This record gives sequence, structure tokens and C-alpha cells, in this order.
Amino acid sequence: MLAGLSMSAGQSACRMDAIAQRWSDLAERRRAHFIELFKSGRWKHYYSEQEFLDRLREAVACAENWKELAGSPPEIRKAS
Repeated sequence: MLAGLSMSAGQSACRMDAIAQRWSDLAERRRAHFIELFKSGRWKHYYSEQEFLDRLREAVACAENWKELAGSPPEIRKAS
């Protein structure tokens, strides 16, 4: 059990960690998709150059944010 947390709070924290991990995985797949679009050149069929770069930056930032959230212990997230 996490120090200072009740049983239900500990279970809730575990559920939140699992949810954050799933969102992190989804954001990482989205980032990988945009990178694949770039490597293959298929992005040109769907986006203007500026729009693609904006979406790519957003996907990378989102993946990094979710990775950070999913990887940090509950005590650190609570203090933020």
C-alpha cells in the first residue's frame, strides 16, 4: 500500500495510473503514425506542410506529456 493512503485511495491511484498508461500508449501510437506519414510522404495527401508540422508537433508534445504523467508516482502528481 502507498504510504499515508487509505485502501480505496490506493486502489484509485492504481486505476488512475492504468488509465494514464493507456492514454500514454495511445498518444505514442499517434506520434508513431505521424512519423510514419512523414517518412512515407503520404502526409502530402492529407495536409498542407504547415498543417502537418503543427499536427506532428502536437502529437509529439502530447505523447511526451502523457509519458511523463504515466511514469510519475501519484505523490509527485498530487503535489503539482
